[in-house]
Amino acid sequence: MALSIGIVGLPNVGKSTLFNALSAAGAQAANYPFCTIEPNVGVVPVPDDRLDQLSALVKPLKKIPTSLEFVDIAGLVRGASKGEGLGNQFLGNIRQVNAVLHVLRCFEDDNVTHVEGGVNPVRDRDVVDTELCLKDLETVEKRRERSLKNTKVGGKAGEEAKAEVALLERIKARLDEGITVRAQKLTDEEKAAIQDLFLLTDKPVLYVANISEKQIGKEDADPRVQQVREMAAKEGAGVVVLAAALESEIQQLPESDRPGFLADSGLTEPGLHKVVREGYKLLGLWTYFTVGEQECRAWTIHKGFKAPQAAGVIHSDFERGFIKAEVFSWTDLVKLGSESAVKEKGLLRVEGKEYVVQDGDCMHFRFNV
Repeated sequence: MALSIGIVGLPNVGKSTLFNALSAAGAQAANYPFCTIEPNVGVVPVPDDRLDQLSALVKPLKKIPTSLEFVDIAGLVRGASKGEGLGNQFLGNIRQVNAVLHVLRCFEDDNVTHVEGGVNPVRDRDVVDTELCLKDLETVEKRRERSLKNTKVGGKAGEEAKAEVALLERIKARLDEGITVRAQKLTDEEKAAIQDLFLLTDKPVLYVANISEKQIGKEDADPRVQQVREMAAKEGAGVVVLAAALESEIQQLPESDRPGFLADSGLTEPGLHKVVREGYKLLGLWTYFTVGEQECRAWTIHKGFKAPQAAGVIHSDFERGFIKAEVFSWTDLVKLGSESAVKEKGLLRVEGKEYVVQDGDCMHFRFNV
């Protein structure tokens, strides 16, 4: 579905280390064709225990996870909105992504200079948000000036222009106060009205508190991690705590050595798995499965997709010629052991065009074009 998450933050906070770890995870995923689209773009498989269980049961020739695209965006500094540092590149790249993964440094390291002079994750968040707000102010003001001209037109068009100007002036006033668009609690109708502006502070955000290996297991008592969690809670945003440098090391190990290394580090799974799963959730995505002897495959859909839309993710012909879908739960298949057993129990349903696909559905589509 070509959905992407931009990894942002100040320089030297661990952005590229995290991106490199994610990229290596993609490269080493079994049967997964990792691709680097550009030097700073990577496609990463979404870990899903459901797909693993289905594949263990069916034993297909291929197991294909769904994926997310991550973009490593140039480090931002104060003044980026005015072109300082790589500001223009940063702001241009972030405009293209669907969501933001904001890496905040929570570790001390005398060998890694902090551009702001010391470790303070809340201040670092504020620096980035301020620059993004300033850039959004420019965008909103340009649209407001254009809409003002249209208010002089009579009739419905003039009234719509006046309503848009009022909305833009309200958004602009809050941005002037340093309040991001996503924190302004706009209605769905208001969000739709500004959707084509691609405002930087309107994108959903997930925070990553980047710690050192020696901080693992002590996160709950770490004051900086707690600051990030409290800050995110106020915003209604998610937080993942991980040691990006350690995650990069894990991905360089042979698959067979990883469980022992994780256990020695006090981890039950790579933190990257949490990042990818939380990113998936951040974008409002669900997964359905196609299961067969040739392949078991996970497919990405938006929450709320109806059956024809879900079919269209496989191929546009499936959506165009949709007739019906055979649907059953992945849990029923794993529990009963075979699709024939699911049918015998009456747990396989035939659904039409209005069926809203559920997360974890297994589906076969009937279509005719």
